[in-house]
Amino acid sequence: MFAKFFSYFIPINVAKKNSTISKTLEVTWNNGELVLDSKNTNYSYGSLQRILKKGLKYIGFERIRKFDNILILGVAGGSVIKTLVDEVKFKGKITGVEIDKDVVEIANKYFKLNEIKNLELIVDDAFEFVLKTKDKYDLIIIDIFQDTTMPNFLFEDFFINRINFLLNVDGFILFNTMVINEKNRIRNLDYKKKFDVNYSIRMYPKVEIHNELFTIKKLS
Repeated sequence: MFAKFFSYFIPINVAKKNSTISKTLEVTWNNGELVLDSKNTNYSYGSLQRILKKGLKYIGFERIRKFDNILILGVAGGSVIKTLVDEVKFKGKITGVEIDKDVVEIANKYFKLNEIKNLELIVDDAFEFVLKTKDKYDLIIIDIFQDTTMPNFLFEDFFINRINFLLNVDGFILFNTMVINEKNRIRNLDYKKKFDVNYSIRMYPKVEIHNELFTIKKLS
């Protein structure tokens, strides 16, 4: 494929789509990889796939393979789903929630998410979904951005408590955040303080420069 080859020298645009939620979406061949970007940041594959793969490694691939039910809030192109299926070899149920239907169309067309048998992909607001779902999960991955901005509700007590309720004992939360200024750094430190002794929480700063990962285990 010529586009893939030449992408090692210069990014090759494949598709561009305007979205009411994500604004500009671009599918591009870059260094031999097909990636999904918003105007100012990588949405799927590329650096984002490396970031979330590191988070999964921190939890442990072998441990994750024993889980039954994984929830992903913020799917974009589905790079973490591909990592779970292709590299972790996870065989249980994956539920992906993505608010942007334009992103879902791109994910299905260019990244073939609709061909993954153990994935249920839902177009919905993450906040609304966690209020409605009656399922419990062994791993909840939170990766919600609008370009470089993170919604405030992710850091509010009500959402945090609801996520904790949906998490099984011995389950994990993997939360990808972006820290680009002092305000973001303080926000993350305040977030960490919201978890009591029933949780084991670790922070991994400066993953791919501006990202900070949380892994949170529910102990009881």
